[in-house]
Amino acid sequence: MSSPPSLEPALAAMRQLATQASATSATHSAGPVAAGGFAGELRASIQRINALQTDAKVKGEAFQAGDPEITLNDLMIDIQKASVAFQFGLQVRNRLVTAYRDVMNMQV
Repeated sequence: MSSPPSLEPALAAMRQLATQASATSATHSAGPVAAGGFAGELRASIQRINALQTDAKVKGEAFQAGDPEITLNDLMIDIQKASVAFQFGLQVRNRLVTAYRDVMNMQV
Protein backbone atom coordinates (compact mmCIF):
# COMPACT_ATOMS: atom_id res chain seq x y z
CA MET A 1 0.00 0.00 0.00
CA SER A 2 1.50 3.33 -1.05
CA SER A 3 1.26 6.44 1.06
CA PRO A 4 -0.65 9.45 -0.28
CA PRO A 5 1.46 12.15 -1.92
CA SER A 6 2.72 14.81 0.42
CA LEU A 7 1.17 18.24 0.22
CA GLU A 8 4.20 19.98 1.68
CA PRO A 9 5.83 20.87 -1.66
CA ALA A 10 2.58 22.40 -2.91
CA LEU A 11 2.07 24.32 0.34
CA ALA A 12 5.64 25.61 0.22
CA ALA A 13 5.12 26.81 -3.36
CA MET A 14 1.87 28.54 -2.37
CA ARG A 15 3.58 30.26 0.57
CA GLN A 16 6.36 31.47 -1.72
CA LEU A 17 3.85 32.84 -4.25
CA ALA A 18 1.89 34.56 -1.48
CA THR A 19 5.07 36.17 -0.18
CA GLN A 20 6.00 37.35 -3.66
CA ALA A 21 2.49 38.66 -4.29
CA SER A 22 2.39 40.60 -1.04
CA ALA A 23 5.81 42.11 -1.76
CA THR A 24 4.69 43.06 -5.28
CA SER A 25 1.41 44.56 -4.10
CA ALA A 26 3.21 46.56 -1.42
CA THR A 27 5.49 48.15 -4.02
CA HIS A 28 2.67 48.77 -6.53
CA SER A 29 -0.19 49.68 -4.20
CA ALA A 30 0.07 53.40 -4.96
CA GLY A 31 0.40 52.89 -8.73
CA PRO A 32 -2.23 52.02 -11.32
CA VAL A 33 -3.48 48.47 -11.64
CA ALA A 34 -2.00 46.52 -14.53
CA ALA A 35 -4.12 46.74 -17.65
CA GLY A 36 -6.24 43.66 -18.13
CA GLY A 37 -5.87 42.47 -14.55
CA PHE A 38 -8.89 41.24 -12.62
CA ALA A 39 -8.83 44.11 -10.14
CA GLY A 40 -8.48 46.64 -12.97
CA GLU A 41 -11.40 45.16 -14.87
CA LEU A 42 -13.53 45.06 -11.73
CA ARG A 43 -12.71 48.69 -10.97
CA ALA A 44 -13.48 49.74 -14.57
CA SER A 45 -16.82 47.91 -14.45
CA ILE A 46 -17.81 49.62 -11.23
CA GLN A 47 -16.84 52.97 -12.72
CA ARG A 48 -18.96 52.28 -15.82
CA ILE A 49 -21.95 51.38 -13.62
CA ASN A 50 -21.42 54.55 -11.62
CA ALA A 51 -21.20 56.63 -14.80
CA LEU A 52 -24.49 55.18 -16.09
CA GLN A 53 -26.22 55.92 -12.78
CA THR A 54 -24.80 59.44 -12.62
CA ASP A 55 -25.83 60.14 -16.21
CA ALA A 56 -29.37 58.90 -15.56
CA LYS A 57 -29.61 61.04 -12.42
CA VAL A 58 -28.38 64.17 -14.21
CA LYS A 59 -30.79 63.62 -17.12
CA GLY A 60 -33.63 63.00 -14.67
CA GLU A 61 -32.94 66.26 -12.88
CA ALA A 62 -32.69 68.11 -16.19
CA PHE A 63 -35.99 66.60 -17.34
CA GLN A 64 -37.67 67.66 -14.10
CA ALA A 65 -36.29 71.16 -14.56
CA GLY A 66 -37.97 71.32 -17.99
CA ASP A 67 -34.93 70.98 -20.26
CA PRO A 68 -36.33 70.63 -23.81
CA GLU A 69 -33.23 68.66 -24.91
CA ILE A 70 -34.17 65.69 -22.68
CA THR A 71 -37.06 63.53 -23.88
CA LEU A 72 -38.96 61.12 -21.67
CA ASN A 73 -37.98 58.22 -23.94
CA ASP A 74 -34.26 58.94 -23.59
CA LEU A 75 -34.60 59.38 -19.85
CA MET A 76 -36.42 56.06 -19.41
CA ILE A 77 -33.84 54.24 -21.54
CA ASP A 78 -30.97 55.70 -19.51
CA ILE A 79 -32.68 54.76 -16.25
CA GLN A 80 -33.18 51.19 -17.48
CA LYS A 81 -29.55 50.95 -18.63
CA ALA A 82 -28.38 52.07 -15.19
CA SER A 83 -30.75 49.64 -13.49
CA VAL A 84 -29.68 46.66 -15.60
CA ALA A 85 -26.01 47.50 -15.13
CA PHE A 86 -26.47 47.78 -11.37
CA GLN A 87 -28.33 44.46 -11.17
CA PHE A 88 -25.62 42.79 -13.24
CA GLY A 89 -22.92 44.21 -10.98
CA LEU A 90 -24.84 43.02 -7.93
CA GLN A 91 -25.07 39.49 -9.33
CA VAL A 92 -21.35 39.47 -10.13
CA ARG A 93 -20.62 40.58 -6.57
CA ASN A 94 -22.86 37.83 -5.19
CA ARG A 95 -21.07 35.22 -7.30
CA LEU A 96 -17.67 36.47 -6.16
CA VAL A 97 -18.73 36.34 -2.50
CA THR A 98 -20.07 32.81 -2.97
CA ALA A 99 -16.86 31.70 -4.68
CA TYR A 100 -14.77 33.27 -1.90
CA ARG A 101 -16.80 31.47 0.76
CA ASP A 102 -16.47 28.17 -1.10
CA VAL A 103 -12.72 28.58 -1.32
CA MET A 104 -12.44 29.53 2.35
CA ASN A 105 -14.50 26.49 3.40
CA MET A 106 -12.36 24.02 1.44
CA GLN A 107 -10.75 21.33 3.52
CA VAL A 108 -7.01 20.87 3.02
